[in-house]
Amino acid sequence: MTQKGFDMADTMEEAERKIKKAVEITTQEFGSVRTGRASPALVERLQVDYYGTMTPLYQIATITAPEARLLVIQPYDRNSVGEISKAITQSDLGLVPTDDGEVIRMSVPQLTEERRHDLTKLVKTRAEEGRVAVRNVRRDAVEAMRHEEKRGEMTKDDLHRGMEDIQKITDKYIKEIDELMEKKIKELMEI
Repeated sequence: MTQKGFDMADTMEEAERKIKKAVEITTQEFGSVRTGRASPALVERLQVDYYGTMTPLYQIATITAPEARLLVIQPYDRNSVGEISKAITQSDLGLVPTDDGEVIRMSVPQLTEERRHDLTKLVKTRAEEGRVAVRNVRRDAVEAMRHEEKRGEMTKDDLHRGMEDIQKITDKYIKEIDELMEKKIKELMEI
């Protein structure tokens, strides 16, 4: 058991909380990579210049997919239609917005084989970013434990046990990211 004031359980809980957040963000990133179907997740995190402040689209508009290949964006403020269209056009989504001054519509075209492969690479990149974030949390937790061991707040055995525990947590969530990546790639490659 640890000595004096260092609480390894708190360190582990904090690390796992941060790791879960990294996995959640990676999952959201995967959601923004489009497949052949229209989904509000494709654009909801898109940043729009809303009166000088970069704001996620979902905060300034309602996003719906009334058909399998159509996205409809209804801004809460009609004056933001132009900025929303501009943000969509400048994004890497490859979607072309059309608006009538009040509502923005986007047809989601069928993916070409080349575009599927490009999006697969993008998914793999986002997965690697997620894995790096998870490993960074592990590194920070290990550094905190080593620091406490040097200060005499925990024993070498506790340090070793803690490093094994944080590695198990890391492996579990990296496996989860890999599974999410494979699922998304399978989705992309479906015709």
